[in-house]
Amino acid sequence: MDYGAKLDAEIEARRDDLIALTQDLIRIPTLNPPGDCYLEICEYLRDRLATKGFDVQLVRAEGAIGDSDKYPRWNVVARREGAHSGECVHFNSHTDVVEVGRDWTYDPFGGELDDGKIYGRGACDMKGGLATSIIAAEVFVDLFPEFSGAVEISGTADEESGGYGGVAYLAEKGFFAPERVQHVIIPEPLNKDRICLGHRGVWWAELETFGEIAHGSMPFLGDCAVRHMGAVVHEMEQSLFPALAEKRTDMPVVPEGAKQSTLNINSMHGGMEEPEADYTGYPSACVPDSCRMVLDRRFLIEEDIKDVQAEIQSVLDKVKAERDTFRYDLREMHRVLPTMTEKDAPVVTTVAEAIQDIIGAPAEYVVSPGTYDQKHIDRIGKLKNCIAYGPGILDLAHKPDEYIGVEDMVDSAKVMARSLVKILLGHDEITVGEPKI
Repeated sequence: MDYGAKLDAEIEARRDDLIALTQDLIRIPTLNPPGDCYLEICEYLRDRLATKGFDVQLVRAEGAIGDSDKYPRWNVVARREGAHSGECVHFNSHTDVVEVGRDWTYDPFGGELDDGKIYGRGACDMKGGLATSIIAAEVFVDLFPEFSGAVEISGTADEESGGYGGVAYLAEKGFFAPERVQHVIIPEPLNKDRICLGHRGVWWAELETFGEIAHGSMPFLGDCAVRHMGAVVHEMEQSLFPALAEKRTDMPVVPEGAKQSTLNINSMHGGMEEPEADYTGYPSACVPDSCRMVLDRRFLIEEDIKDVQAEIQSVLDKVKAERDTFRYDLREMHRVLPTMTEKDAPVVTTVAEAIQDIIGAPAEYVVSPGTYDQKHIDRIGKLKNCIAYGPGILDLAHKPDEYIGVEDMVDSAKVMARSLVKILLGHDEITVGEPKI
């Protein structure tokens, strides 16, 4: 029996449902920060998946970073057991979206369909991917009710701010334990013909330089912390940034510029705190005695985290040797080690075969320049058989007029559904049930 043609036809038949589901998800404004509407979107997903026979849990990440009574971190995990024992395939998508920003020409939470594209904040990153995985899973369980194993779908919080109230919390509670889940696909937007094997590492730190406050008309009586920070930035420009540009990786990182080590100065503030928005006066005349800078260092699988830290320390030591009154404090904010799944891992080879079937070309293997929730599944859940695969163009993430292409979602749904067949059926003689539309 040609199960592939049956799958494809059924997914095509549910194109309108896929569009409507994506639009519904976009219209729930799950902005993070602060963490709006998490419960609302989890309840929506619960109600949808429960009608398809999934057992659904709502899990609040109580006590996790970001969780509060005002902004509780809610997650949803849905599981559909097959008729026979077997392995579990888990589709994990984050439900949060970043701030809207400026220069939109579409309603950021309108979910407007225009010329085959659905527009809105989170359309690409990653509510389109979430909707795609749901349609793929629903089609699979409807057509092949006698499958072996289990299918899981999760919608999780806070990926855009580290995932600690989402996948990290669930991993700590055993939801991604290898004895419970064996294959994980994260539908991040990395193009429908690509398999993302992992990501670079990240080390975030806050550097504060200190000075001495004095009257701004007599700065010689104080010590300007901003000038000290300026000396740090100058030394970074002279020595650190050129050194980082020379570091290259064998990881298939995209885009090309991310194949090197990078450092971003995320923010900087010196002097008095910013006044309230309705304050109309001038600042007072003071020499700033504090300046803070947040560093976002992305590093390669070939680098050791201790060397990453030592490079920053070397810059500070050099500035200290040249400035008698230089004082500072360096505080690590968080770290994530690089991760990369092997190309011969079961989930990789399975999805690659499905991409070849649907796209008609070999899958491209890539690594993400930034981290995503695979880090928690790997490091906390101890599950290595994990990839990112989903519809959408990565470059559109976090941009104005973000969109997801309907055709890309349809093709990706076919890839996901075929991957379920390959893993959870594993043989050619299969029983096709009546679609439950």
